[in-house]
Order: sequence, then structure tokens, then C-alpha cells
Amino acid sequence: MISFSDFAPREGSPLYMQLVRYVQRGIAAGTIRPGDELPSRRALASLLGVNPNTIQKACALLEEEGIIASHTGAKSVVTADEAVRRRLTEELLEYDASALVRGLRQMGITRTQAVELVERLWDQEEKP
Repeated sequence: MISFSDFAPREGSPLYMQLVRYVQRGIAAGTIRPGDELPSRRALASLLGVNPNTIQKACALLEEEGIIASHTGAKSVVTADEAVRRRLTEELLEYDASALVRGLRQMGITRTQAVELVERLWDQEEKP
């Protein structure tokens, strides 16, 4: 069963899209695998304190992308295979990088400054 205990909603984007991204990132990271079950829509809505329609909208998008399969009266199951995992990894990386570049440009950061910042942060993350 997929746990949503560490799901933390943020302002700035619709909640249903945050749920979609949460599942996509879990698949890309390998923490959510084919065959894993999502909680029922009602249980997930209750757990997160949101309207069940929000959960339904997120699940519909995940189904359209071929990430989950739902059956009447049964829980939704992750169906994403390795090809879907690779596609999600590439899409999420490009999405995040584009957002970072937009933000840096809005702040007037040059390419050189941006590269230096990323290199410094990269090196910091490698240290124990």
C-alpha cells in the first residue's frame, strides 16, 4: 500500500496536481513500484482531509497517463513499467530544471552564477 504520510501540500499549484506529482516522483525514485496499491479514494481523502473529488481528479490523470489502473469496487494499482518510470524521470527532471532556471532568471542570476551555485550545493550534498 502506498503511504501518503509524508505528503505535504504546498501553495502554488492545485492539490490534485501535487498528488499526481507525488506518485510520479515515487515511481521515478523507485519507492512506488508496479503492483503497489493506492488507498481507496475515500480513505485517501479522509487521510489528507480533502474533498474526494480532488482524489478522483488526481486518479483520473494517473489513469490517463498509464500509471495506475482502477477497477470498480477495487483499489487502484500501479501499472507503470520501466519505460514509464524512465519517461517520468526525464519529464520531472526537465520540469524541475525549467522552474529553477525561470526563477534564477527572474532574480537576475547569470548562467555563470547559477552554475557556481549548483556546483556548490552539489558538493555540499555529497558531504556526510
